[in-house]
Amino acid sequence: MSELRRDILATLMPGFVGFEPPAWLSEAFDAGLASACVYGNNVRDREQLRSLGLALRELAPTALLAIDEEGGEVTRLSYLEGSPYPGAAVMGRIDDEAYSEEIGRRVAREILSAGFNLALGPVADVNSNPLNPVIGTRSFGPTPELASRHVAAWVRGLEGEGAVACPKHFPGHGDTGQDSHHELPTVTASRELLGERDLPPFGAAFAAGARSVMTSHIVLTALDGSVPATFSPLILQDLLRGELAFTGVVVSDALDMQGASGEIGIPEAAVRALAAGCDLLCVGVDTTHEQLMEIVAHVAAAVEDGRLDADRISDAAGRVRALGDAAGPRATAVARADTGSAPREAITPAELARIADSFDGAAAAREWARDHPAAAVLRVDSEANMAVGFAPWGPFAAAALPFPGQREQAAAFGARTQFDPSEAYPAGGVIVIGRELHRAPAALARIDALLAVGTPVLVVEMGWPAAPEPGEHAAEYAALATYGSSALVGAALIDLLESTPS
Repeated sequence: MSELRRDILATLMPGFVGFEPPAWLSEAFDAGLASACVYGNNVRDREQLRSLGLALRELAPTALLAIDEEGGEVTRLSYLEGSPYPGAAVMGRIDDEAYSEEIGRRVAREILSAGFNLALGPVADVNSNPLNPVIGTRSFGPTPELASRHVAAWVRGLEGEGAVACPKHFPGHGDTGQDSHHELPTVTASRELLGERDLPPFGAAFAAGARSVMTSHIVLTALDGSVPATFSPLILQDLLRGELAFTGVVVSDALDMQGASGEIGIPEAAVRALAAGCDLLCVGVDTTHEQLMEIVAHVAAAVEDGRLDADRISDAAGRVRALGDAAGPRATAVARADTGSAPREAITPAELARIADSFDGAAAAREWARDHPAAAVLRVDSEANMAVGFAPWGPFAAAALPFPGQREQAAAFGARTQFDPSEAYPAGGVIVIGRELHRAPAALARIDALLAVGTPVLVVEMGWPAAPEPGEHAAEYAALATYGSSALVGAALIDLLESTPS
């Protein structure tokens, strides 16, 4: 294969099908591929995922092996049991930078021991729009000052352990009302507002040592109204490389998302992302060898046609290889030294109490639980965004966590979740638990019906709370808002509800 094609391969980060590395992936590493990414569909269980990571690491010791591990709802290491980390919004509400840094260290230790070295996180977006359908509790908070401090702390923890942080989604996805997995969002904020609100957390991440950054598939009219950030030289070169002086690896968000390739296809999206200034292209889930080769051929043709400079590809490939050379040995050493037999770090009662104290309405909820010890539980499932996927959530995932007594508490709590809302109005009260209940009109209507007949109701919002249309429902605001739905936050919720003195 020509040097150009080796360089093109070095700029690509494919996913793949299966629970072990396919044969074509090994061949691609030999041919110049320098990165790969695992997704939820590559996970059968924790041991299998670790075996997969170690197998990939053996195939390519200096590769950037990426994993979506944000320290909360977005998890792959705990995709089948729920995350043992609090999530960004909870960390922001606790507002202890040392704790956020410690979570970054814990995430780094886990991914490195499983063979991975590139964490696709943290989310550096300021969640300025409470109706944001894709960021929400993945953000450290609604203000640049809060988000900046905790993004920097998380990056310090993760990078300090030798893993690579990839803050996202540059230059900020927090003010969108659409999900770029499904469509192309547009942000109309002024250049001044973007500079004051959205850019500071990224600057803080770079100052803290982040060696890569992920772009967003959104149009920001004040910066470049013609194309999404991933395809914009004005944003990636003039702003990111120029004004912010970032010298690390620029990683694209997944090119299989509608916001990137919906109208042009992945191969053309790859050409435009490289031309704009991306160095490493996240191709997306379930990549096949044929698709990868189609991308390589299309990029090579763009060079031959003069639409893309070969020096741009060489520069990108060199930057990716240099980061892999720097980060690969640490991952290889940690993975080989870890026997996989060490237990996960224990969750302490103090940590659970600290998380519960960060909830909005915690004191009132404790009082309500004390007054209604026999309350039934109504679980409201809603469709999670694609970044979160299908990981178990909240108190319904908490039994698997390593906390003494947690399984007994979770079992007691689980016994209260047999309530069939179509059959009865429990006199002892109902605890309604959901995520982003403002998007669940049927659940809100059910709450109204319960309240109308005098049933005591405690509404627990485990997403980013936002009111439905004013006056539309009796329960316009949740009585308890946790700002997170990881298994750890669920354990803290159970502890709050089950440990209330009678």
